[in-house]
Amino acid sequence: MTEPARPPVPPFTRASAILKVRLAEDGWNRRDPVQVSLAYTADSAWRNRAEFVNGREQIAAFLSRKWAKELDYRLIKELWAFDGHRIAVRYAYEWHDDSGNWFRSYGNENWEFDDNGLMARRFACINDLPIQADERKFHWPLGRRPDDHPGLSELGL
Repeated sequence: MTEPARPPVPPFTRASAILKVRLAEDGWNRRDPVQVSLAYTADSAWRNRAEFVNGREQIAAFLSRKWAKELDYRLIKELWAFDGHRIAVRYAYEWHDDSGNWFRSYGNENWEFDDNGLMARRFACINDLPIQADERKFHWPLGRRPDDHPGLSELGL
């Protein structure tokens, strides 16, 4: 069974790669693990830090654990490079733990898509930086980042 396409589909142009990155950011900021997992192939393979995740069921379980720990999660992604079926992004997200300690996590991801625009492979490297609440830069209501909120480059990140 062929899955429906998830535009934009490869091969990517600069404009379609930027859109794909923003759509991924929007999905993750909604923090719905099952819906996010549908952007990936049924057999998608991930490396996230030192954890290896395979398939939508594991992706949804991983994201459920992640967002239960990383509270008030807000993410910004930015296109780094693209070619054919691949996109590289840099990103940062802010969150706090259940003790109220704030963090800004910085990362890079390499993505590979199938012909239908579903992500087949995702490789993520992430570092966490403890911050004070008054050092936060991501100030919008939970959910999608507003179009007028600065991106990473504009924030000096």
